[in-house]
Amino acid sequence: MFKQLKNTQLAYQMASEMSKFKAGFLARTAHELRSPINSMISGLQLIISDLADNPEEERQFVNEAYNCALKTLGLLDEIIYVSKTEHGTEKVEVEPLQLIQVFEVVENLTYMQAANRGIGLQISPPKPDIYVLADRSRLKQVLLSLIDTAIRQMNEGNVNVSVHPAWESGYVHIWIDDQRPVSAWSESWDLLKYNFEENAEKNMSADFQLSPGMRLLMNQTLLGMMNGRLEVLTTPCDGEESNFNRTQCSIPMSIKGTKG
Repeated sequence: MFKQLKNTQLAYQMASEMSKFKAGFLARTAHELRSPINSMISGLQLIISDLADNPEEERQFVNEAYNCALKTLGLLDEIIYVSKTEHGTEKVEVEPLQLIQVFEVVENLTYMQAANRGIGLQISPPKPDIYVLADRSRLKQVLLSLIDTAIRQMNEGNVNVSVHPAWESGYVHIWIDDQRPVSAWSESWDLLKYNFEENAEKNMSADFQLSPGMRLLMNQTLLGMMNGRLEVLTTPCDGEESNFNRTQCSIPMSIKGTKG
């Protein structure tokens, strides 16, 4: 009974927060981009004010500002891509996909990142006869984003990805199990109050990324465009010794060779 109540609370909390995010999407986007733009401006101000010690240092400031601009452009591209998809500018190509092929690509793109951070990554390949109705590039993007976010928020532990067909409902459930601390979720839920400028290093070499909550919204939006769902099934409670999280992607099932 307690577990069922907790899961219901999680579902309600996620729906509520996603509604808030969508209501303030423009403000949220501007806030996400504020830190890298401010860092770039700060670096250029050093050059304008002739604070570089020598030409080499000045060139370094220019290079860092240029790289920061590229990072900002990359963040914008991610957000615009999802926005265009939601509004129909970017066409969603939903077709039968052999899920194991998507998993192979995702594993190749994530295993090195996990290894570099000392995180155990286990992506269990689905059976070859499991097909889903989805857009290949967008499904890959969602899975990469969810795995990447989990790895980035962990200092140790494991990330396990597995597939669970639900034949009676016509959906394939993809579970991403990880060991993020409870604080990772509180940061995601509280993003509308989160001040990135107070919590990020104010330098141009910082590795600016979209926040976990923004990624959550974007992933949910992309899955929704493919008639899928994104749900947070389990998160750790304060005081629990074991950190266990389960995020579920639900994708419509396809019969091999049948166009959706």
